[in-house]
Amino acid sequence: MQSKSGQDSLYRRLGGYDAIAAIIADLFQLLGEDERFRRFGPGRGLDSKARAQQLTVELICALAGGPCVYLGRDMKTSHHGLGITVEEWEANLALAARVLQKHGVAAQETQEFLGLFERFRADIVELPPKTA
Repeated sequence: MQSKSGQDSLYRRLGGYDAIAAIIADLFQLLGEDERFRRFGPGRGLDSKARAQQLTVELICALAGGPCVYLGRDMKTSHHGLGITVEEWEANLALAARVLQKHGVAAQETQEFLGLFERFRADIVELPPKTA
């Protein structure tokens, strides 16, 4: 799949659906293990967590120029009321960058991948940075 400029899409450069699914699986694993994100786990069953992961794969696949169709809710609706902080947002992106590095994703593709998330910052982050 090529972009309008004739270059291979980010989807293809990342390695396609299976590579994106592996990246997101590793990211969700790290998020689940990280103390900073523990508050998001209680009250969610395994099916709910698996669904969130699958929706993230579909979203990234679609945004990266792949053949997926994202059928989930918009980011503002799905994150409303979670009280996500700037610090949590930045930590999430740092973990994503770490996972991309683990998967051998090049710098340009890493920046493009993180940019797919970054476009939703205003819809997801609800709380300003904590002041000392």
